[in-house]
Amino acid sequence: MEGERPDLVSSLPNEIVQLIVSLIPLKDAIRTRALSTVWRSILAPLHVNLDYDSYGITLHEANEELNQIICTFSKSYQSPQLLKITLGSRRDDVFLLAIKGVDKELHLDFFEEKRAITDFSLVLESCCQPIESTSFLSLKTLHLRSVTYLAESFVSSLFSNCPVLETLKLEKCTGLQTIDLKANDCFQKFVVLDCANTASINLCAPSLKSFWYRGVLPTIQLQNTPCLVDVILDLKDGLGHNKFDCEDVLSLVASIKDIEILTLSGWLLEWLCAAGVIFGKLDFKFNKLKELWWMDCLMNKDKRDSLVCFLNMTTSLEKLYVNMDQRCSPVPCPYFHQHWHEPHLWMDYATVKSNTSQLNHLKIVTVVGFTKEEDELLLMDLLLHKAIALRKMTVKSPEDESWSVSKVPKSQLKLISRRYPKHMVVSSSILGSFFVLVEDNNCS
Repeated sequence: MEGERPDLVSSLPNEIVQLIVSLIPLKDAIRTRALSTVWRSILAPLHVNLDYDSYGITLHEANEELNQIICTFSKSYQSPQLLKITLGSRRDDVFLLAIKGVDKELHLDFFEEKRAITDFSLVLESCCQPIESTSFLSLKTLHLRSVTYLAESFVSSLFSNCPVLETLKLEKCTGLQTIDLKANDCFQKFVVLDCANTASINLCAPSLKSFWYRGVLPTIQLQNTPCLVDVILDLKDGLGHNKFDCEDVLSLVASIKDIEILTLSGWLLEWLCAAGVIFGKLDFKFNKLKELWWMDCLMNKDKRDSLVCFLNMTTSLEKLYVNMDQRCSPVPCPYFHQHWHEPHLWMDYATVKSNTSQLNHLKIVTVVGFTKEEDELLLMDLLLHKAIALRKMTVKSPEDESWSVSKVPKSQLKLISRRYPKHMVVSSSILGSFFVLVEDNNCS
């Protein structure tokens, strides 16, 4: 039709398309398949069918053959490529989808069996001298999704043959119960996301810098991780089928005392306090911690005060982020039979405030999900009072509106109104104080 624009995307030469695909992140490269049939053909998956049953191949032989196939597929990282592996005679019965990227990364997406979930464990150990014929000599990033018990020995063998691997990510491995990982000096980042049945993680990695975990609370043991800097403990799913062991959690907390960035679920601090832990009497502090990210579904008195008690351990903290996401499910705190516990459990706010240490280095405070509740205002009041070097406090509403916060006496409210037409005054009935919220783009 007259006036139609030419399809410039589809008309690009294959060489140009391949170059473009090789220069963008792998996730974006895969998405380009939706642009046109030409782009889809560039990333058309290679297909390999393994009919083990017909030839009587043992599981060990099958794993070796699978390792060889993936190794051959990963020899070159010049451009993104897809590989689809099926088992048996049915070509639509996909066992594994492999994707490699130009940044020496390999994604393996296993397809879960339709039968009942079978529990399994992963023993991952870097081999000092991997078998050269099946070695992934340049692979830096390995992302494993939906691993099942059928791939248990294959994954262990794969990991041992990655001598320079830096990052491993495990995601949605439903039956995975135990992870025992021993890495070499190249390994720097370990990520575990949404593996619903995980009960224990044992990790030994001398060069590890980042450990990110999201899911139920397992038993986590970190050994020989002197380089660890960044830890995420997003325990959004609570305990799952696991039990809460205060000593195990304290051991974990002690093992990460030298990190610089920590993200954790607020309910864990609340439970520790209720179970008898007095942060001020522990024999260690988080002296190197620079950033703390606190996450929960809401802020109440016990969560607020347990956070404040934990802040007494963070002598060098510079940035605090409090994220309240009402979409998250609450994790109710049980009743613990303890004679000793944090004093805040029976103190009023004024006493808690007076017992809180000065936050001499705290410069940035951000509160996300701000709903003007009294406990949120009391936390803001305490931080404004104790953070003597504070440069900026920002609150963001659930609708993502951003406001800068200051506490002003009633006599100055008219001055604020004249200077900032777009502002909001929030008062605390307990404090008798006024917080002025000014839209960020109005701040000078």
